[in-house]
Amino acid sequence: VQLVESGGGLVQPGGSLRLSCVASGFTFSSSAMSWARQAPGKGLEWVSGIYSDGTRYYATSVRDRFTMSRDDAKKAVYLQMARLKPEDTAVYYCAPCAPPLGIEDCYWGQGTQVTVSS
Repeated sequence: VQLVESGGGLVQPGGSLRLSCVASGFTFSSSAMSWARQAPGKGLEWVSGIYSDGTRYYATSVRDRFTMSRDDAKKAVYLQMARLKPEDTAVYYCAPCAPPLGIEDCYWGQGTQVTVSS
């Protein structure tokens, strides 16, 4: 399994970013995919996920601000983030898993840093 996240960076509060995750080494089209994040000094937390049937879930803290999508032909998932807040600052990871699996049971990529600051 190989996962490559990109698209992170420094953005001002209220700004937007689009994260990408390109995957290989497994049957992407039949896999649920998720994004998680880890803020400084905190544990890993679910952010969003999308199942093979297109069903999505979002953490309450990002609902209505973040949108996750997938492109099975490109074996990629995306996380469009809008109206970013300083508390969104974290390293963002993607993985081929989703609840009800435990977050600690997933194979996460190397992550991409998102910093929201003025």
